Amino acid sequence: MKIALGVTGCIAAYKAVEVMRGLQKRGAAVQVVMTSSATQFVAPLTFQAISGYPVISATFAPTDDPEIKHIQVAQSVDLLLVAPATANALAKFAHGIADDFLSTLYISTTAPVLVAPAMNVEMWAHPATQENVRILRERGVYFVDPGEGYLACRTVGAGRLAEPEEIVARAIEIIEKSQTRPAGEGSATPLTARGTFVGRYNKDLAGEHVLITAGPTYEAIDPVRGVTNRSSGRMGYAIAEAAEARGARVTLVSGPVALKPPGGVDLIRVRSASEMYSSVMEHLPASTIVVMAAAVADYRPVRAAGQKLKKGQETFVLEMERTEDILAAAARARSAQVLVGFAAETQNVVENARKKLAEKGCDLIVANDVSAADAGFDVETNRITLVTSEATREMPLITKREAADVILQAALDVRSKQTSLTEA
Repeated sequence: MKIALGVTGCIAAYKAVEVMRGLQKRGAAVQVVMTSSATQFVAPLTFQAISGYPVISATFAPTDDPEIKHIQVAQSVDLLLVAPATANALAKFAHGIADDFLSTLYISTTAPVLVAPAMNVEMWAHPATQENVRILRERGVYFVDPGEGYLACRTVGAGRLAEPEEIVARAIEIIEKSQTRPAGEGSATPLTARGTFVGRYNKDLAGEHVLITAGPTYEAIDPVRGVTNRSSGRMGYAIAEAAEARGARVTLVSGPVALKPPGGVDLIRVRSASEMYSSVMEHLPASTIVVMAAAVADYRPVRAAGQKLKKGQETFVLEMERTEDILAAAARARSAQVLVGFAAETQNVVENARKKLAEKGCDLIVANDVSAADAGFDVETNRITLVTSEATREMPLITKREAADVILQAALDVRSKQTSLTEA
């Protein structure tokens, strides 16, 4: 297998040497492509000595090779990996700017592309960078998201290059899956997540109306206090982004979250379980796929105080009542919609998911262990298990955006099986 390793200009460039060594240990031949800025941090000779290949750092460097170099590399590699990828590189890739060898290589290759961003925390959080990331994800580009920690700029936060072992493992995984692509798939169709193939501009959900719930609900105790949970809404928002990118009309019913909604979706903001129930039941008839990713409060105060409750007794008893069971209600009211529920568990994950599948009457349950540090709340990754009446499918650790495509594909697979049974 052959990998083009793009190295861009930031202090994390030195870690690209470890990434290259890790790829070589897994049997990959590595062609290094450096931007001119990257050469200010690590000398090209370092990569050349270890890789055994001349490093490409200029588009028009003299050569005895009659081939057009960027096309030759673009057509010969199994993966383009950019690690580290700066904010500038992401912007170029997102907007088709091809003014150096690496950006020209990106726009020329039909191989899968994996990027591992690294930059200052404010640069990573900037709306322009996040928009560029969104654009690239929609086009099928894979990400190994940056971690949090102490950065070279003497700040602490997200932006630190992912660990080299993690990048290497992800790269090899993508190549192995792309090489087992189903017959008939062309090389221009990248793998989205562990066996789900979606073209960069594939609109396989065109004509669908996907109804999605996301985030927590908030049940008021008094005007300043309430009962809620730790859901960030990231998984539901990722599903909304993926569905819109694949051509669906998307209605996103969201509890209170601190997330920017994906472009092109119909966003309905709600607060309580009762409000979410009303909105879901209103939009259910027009939907074709329903994904209930919200973490709805199971109980609410029987009476919410009109004024702030003052501190008094040493103990305080709050009388609670059950909230609306939105998933079960949707299952009873639906017609032909595919219904996907979620089970956030801390123990007996699959067992509890199977029980929920039977009790709620939905077609698919997406279960995950929310006590896991890398797959619970407020992280960009997830480790999901897809549970249907026929099978259980465990997924490895993937990003929530990749998990979103897996979940949508699973919903389509469920409907395909239902259609086959109906026609039989």
